[in-house]
Amino acid sequence: MTRVLTMNDVLFAGIALAAGLVAAFLLRMLLRWLGRHADRTQWRGDDVAVDALRMIAPWAALAGGAASAAAALPLTRTVQHNVNQVLTVLVIFAATLSVSRVVAGLVQSVTQARSGVAGSATIFMNITRILVLAIGFLVVLQTLGISIAPMLTALGVGGLAVALALQDTLANLFAGIHILASKTVQPGDYIRLSSGEEGYVEDINWRQTTVRELSNNLVVIPNGQLAKTNMTNFMRPEQELTILVQAGVSYDSDLEQVERVTKEVVTEVMTEITGALPEHEPAVRFHTFGDSRIGFTVILGVGEFSDQYRIKHEFIKRLHRRYREEGIRIPSPARTVALQQGSVVFPQQRGTEPEPEPGDMTAFRPV
Repeated sequence: MTRVLTMNDVLFAGIALAAGLVAAFLLRMLLRWLGRHADRTQWRGDDVAVDALRMIAPWAALAGGAASAAAALPLTRTVQHNVNQVLTVLVIFAATLSVSRVVAGLVQSVTQARSGVAGSATIFMNITRILVLAIGFLVVLQTLGISIAPMLTALGVGGLAVALALQDTLANLFAGIHILASKTVQPGDYIRLSSGEEGYVEDINWRQTTVRELSNNLVVIPNGQLAKTNMTNFMRPEQELTILVQAGVSYDSDLEQVERVTKEVVTEVMTEITGALPEHEPAVRFHTFGDSRIGFTVILGVGEFSDQYRIKHEFIKRLHRRYREEGIRIPSPARTVALQQGSVVFPQQRGTEPEPEPGDMTAFRPV
């Protein structure tokens, strides 16, 4: 039989509830102070942990105070049981959200640390968050005394129907997981597809991959299509790469002088231009006897794919100026005018050839 409520019961319950409120307030202030100190460190894990505790610790203190207050009151066994269940569900719900934040934050920090650029693989974050929330939901049902075995059976049967209806979506999902797990593409990589699209990988989510072109436009590619297409990744296995610049000089040039001057310009560009590799060894390779020039290739080192445009720009300007100072001639393309018996061949625009006079054996024909 339940005893009569007294003033002492009310006093003890009020003290317990107030203690829970004070503890929640003090914990919140403490965690805020810890958060400011965690922001000063380079490791992101402490930020994630403090942010998670900032949610669960105050709620746990409130639940503890409320449970102590309920225990101090003369409640019936049924009411006491229901109160405890509500408080337990509240704590489990807060703990589930905190754990999902921790796991998702750690996954994000790992992907960003391996990517090197501010990109994010949200597919792993979303999957881990959904799994943690699903486990928390099942724990809540089990705490409330609801059997989860029939629900799991129904989910297994219904999952087959859902899988058949969402074949394309699931194909993109598993293709995205395969791409990230195999490490062929990571957020921040610069890729070029066989279809012509190229740019930096911004994000790989459950359905699609977002690529940002150098023109700052976004290209959205389904994960299944990305997994099947031929692709060049300019960031792997190394971010540094070499580029080839084609050039040529006239036949009367001193090739030893050409090689020496070109290497000096390469060294100058490598040490002075942002994005170049100062330790790159200059390389010049002659390879072709052309119609009007001797062709050669200059090999430049760049730190990252998009740096090549600036480095090529500066190299061509400086090489052209240095060749003029050294008297090295770069021949311009020449066109030969052919003379044929009974006719003179001139380059003509289509539709502009004059009509021949009657009896005139000289014709103008376009080349």
